[in-house]
Amino acid sequence: MDKTVTVFKKNKFQEIRVGIREFKGNDLVDIRTWTMTQGTEEMVPTAKGVSINVHLLPDLKKALTEVESVLKQNGML
Repeated sequence: MDKTVTVFKKNKFQEIRVGIREFKGNDLVDIRTWTMTQGTEEMVPTAKGVSINVHLLPDLKKALTEVESVLKQNGML
């Protein structure tokens, strides 16, 4: 499967795309920065990002929940 699930703006020229990718027979959750190519409106992927096996998604969700909790406790959210 190769599917972008959600996209959100990082800044004026970049966005974060979260999707599901297949690479060498492995299904991955891919979280990657995409950037606008100079002089055009075309977005291209950068090397900045992370791909993890889909089986690790529960661990990622747990980690993000913990980060959110700490941010809230410190008044950052």
